[in-house]
Amino acid sequence: MRNRKVSAVLGIIVSFLGCADSQQLVRFEKIGTPVRMTSGDSIYIAISRDGIYGSRTYQGSGLMASRILLSAFTKRLRRTEMGHSYQSFDNALNFAVEGGFKYLVYPTILHWEDRATEWSALPDRVEVKVDIIEAATANLIDSVVITGKSGLATFGGDHPQDLLPNPVSEFVSQLFDAS
Repeated sequence: MRNRKVSAVLGIIVSFLGCADSQQLVRFEKIGTPVRMTSGDSIYIAISRDGIYGSRTYQGSGLMASRILLSAFTKRLRRTEMGHSYQSFDNALNFAVEGGFKYLVYPTILHWEDRATEWSALPDRVEVKVDIIEAATANLIDSVVITGKSGLATFGGDHPQDLLPNPVSEFVSQLFDAS
């Protein structure tokens, strides 16, 4: 009887652990003085190329990732603008400089994997690198990789983009808050 109770408790614990999403910010060493943004700063957010996993391209994933960044920055800045389609780094930097933006936010999707987790028991995964560049000097002033993995019990509602808002908000907050 006792073994059944222990097995049942362990089964419940494992079930809950399988439900949990995990996200992580991996910050690279900052170059120079740490950036501290203020509400008066302005940013231009480029749109990443769409994510690819195997032979599949996830159409619109670059736009979704950039919109999540836009949402987080718009809450803190008076002037934010996002591109309309993918731009190379040089084109995005030129647009930021010509537009009078202080910073360029340049995201790059490194991994995007949208799975039917509820059927396959394979989690959704996402990995996005975000570089912050001072537009006038083209200097990289901050860089982070945001990773996420869905839990196994998603019941069909999770997607890679759902793993980004919390760590993106955390990253943006760190750019404004004193450490």
